[in-house]
Amino acid sequence: MAYAVHFAATTLACWLTAQVLAAATWTWRAPRVAIVCWQAVGLALGLSAMGLPMAVGLAAYDRPTGSALLALATDLFHGTLPAGLGAVHLGLVGVGFGIGAVLLTTTVRSVHGAVRAQRRHRDLLTLVARRDPTVPGALVLDHPSAAAYCLPGVKPRVVVSAGTLSLLDRAELEAVLTHERAHAQERHDLVLLPFTALCRALPWFRWVRDAHERVALLVEMRADDKARELHAEEPLAGALRRFAAAGHRVTPAGALGMGDRDLDVRVRRLLVADRPPRLLGATALTVASTLVALPISLFLS
Repeated sequence: MAYAVHFAATTLACWLTAQVLAAATWTWRAPRVAIVCWQAVGLALGLSAMGLPMAVGLAAYDRPTGSALLALATDLFHGTLPAGLGAVHLGLVGVGFGIGAVLLTTTVRSVHGAVRAQRRHRDLLTLVARRDPTVPGALVLDHPSAAAYCLPGVKPRVVVSAGTLSLLDRAELEAVLTHERAHAQERHDLVLLPFTALCRALPWFRWVRDAHERVALLVEMRADDKARELHAEEPLAGALRRFAAAGHRVTPAGALGMGDRDLDVRVRRLLVADRPPRLLGATALTVASTLVALPISLFLS
């Protein structure tokens, strides 16, 4: 039963860590570190959700979950089970495998849905978008609304609308294009994918949905950082202000949009140049690594 307690403690630690990350302000100053921490929380939560019912069901073996599963397979093959291991315990092991199957299935469905939406939109772009020598490497949509987004994938596309070209000056436009290319280069769609899957698999956990929203904002902040490395803060901040003033924007399914999330927050952040202490980032990464290491070690032992 001690191994079940370890899984339960890890689940609680994931919840507490998520609360701390959600309330912290240093995450805005170090979005890449914060994204890694959120990913660690998500992975540890998924493994612990699988391992907890398994460990309870396999308590009779008094072994780490991985070794206990191997012992159970051997005993089932020979038709003998240890005393104290009944149908309820086997059912709990099945629940653990079921949770794993749900997580795997929702991840595959999320990947399939994203790829299908991206393929459909990529085909649409070949019909309605055009090249423009003033924005090399990007596609232009002849639409008056302000829009700029990245369609990720093996062959990513950066798309801007005619409304965006008329809205932004040259420096602001270059900053926006760099922002969108950062999404493609760092595959931020894959960063968000596990959290999309967790939201589908664990819809009753509000903090899982909140984690998805937090990571989506951090992804935009990370792309903002890449843009301001080349173009400084003011052009990008100016572009965000213009997008905010332009009103409602819709980003296609499967894409990552420039002006989707918390524009005012991102503008204020860009104009603050401070960075969190390195010790704080190192501590956060250590906690994240420990969270992931515990359930993995219980499965591999």
